[in-house]
Amino acid sequence: MPSQAPNLSQPPAPALPKLLESIRNKVQQYLGQGKVAQYIPALGKIDPRKFGMAVCTVDGVCTAVGDAHEAFSIQSISKVFTLTLALRSFPDELWSRCGREPSGSRFNSLVQLEHEQGVPRNPFINAGALVVADLLTTHGANARAHLLDFMRRLSGNAGVAFDSVVARSEADTGFRNAALANFMKSYGVIKGAVPQVLDTYFHQCALAMSCVDLAKAALFLANRGTQPGLVGEVLTPVQTRRVNALMLTCGLYDAVGEFAYDVGLPAKSGVGGGIVAVVPGRLSIAVWSPELGPEGNSVLGVAALQELVESTGWGIF
Repeated sequence: MPSQAPNLSQPPAPALPKLLESIRNKVQQYLGQGKVAQYIPALGKIDPRKFGMAVCTVDGVCTAVGDAHEAFSIQSISKVFTLTLALRSFPDELWSRCGREPSGSRFNSLVQLEHEQGVPRNPFINAGALVVADLLTTHGANARAHLLDFMRRLSGNAGVAFDSVVARSEADTGFRNAALANFMKSYGVIKGAVPQVLDTYFHQCALAMSCVDLAKAALFLANRGTQPGLVGEVLTPVQTRRVNALMLTCGLYDAVGEFAYDVGLPAKSGVGGGIVAVVPGRLSIAVWSPELGPEGNSVLGVAALQELVESTGWGIF
């Protein structure tokens, strides 16, 4: 007998608020099982009890719960959007200087970078994101302003901004990132001036956005590259598929395999406690809870996404 076709229907809109509230209540049991990031001092001051979650469907309907309207430091989630900008303008140059494989090492490893002669494994580890920042910096008059404008347009929120306190904290403590950039510069992988590349990178990590902002901004990844309300494509369907593939295989640090097994969605996390996830053809999700597990991913955020998938069957596998 032929296998039964998967149920691709979404729950009716009125069900989403109830579902998200139920998930919020369930994941509270995990509070205290992680720790707020301390190596960036500005992040260590965040209330660990914060929790927000937002879901945006491809028809533009957004549902939010908890602290979903409160801005937080998106950190490495920004790498999805800088990668998008690089793919739009200079994909060949990007992939000549950066790989597309899971790293299998810490996100800021110098050892792996030396072993592979300065070429980062993928654009979501710090070295790869620095290469992307280099491309944006050397090919544009003002990479920071360009990125900020892009994020404001994607999210529909003109108030999206860099958190200057977090950016300064990043710069004051970013010695390993400086080492990575200088090491790649010695191999010719970084082309521009290292201080400018680092400035772009530290500011992209210091973008302050809410779960609602992020879910809206990532919606093109669920919609074959087209953003509702924007004219034209953000990415082509093929490019969109490839970004989602990189998120699935490289998006959650050293826990990508476990996350794919438990949740089964393309996603990207950040040490600010946020996670963006995508259900292709259906919706985008953003969740925020500052307590991190040992791999650097939000404990409650991962649990919330697992609850969502188990409640709806929205995993891609």
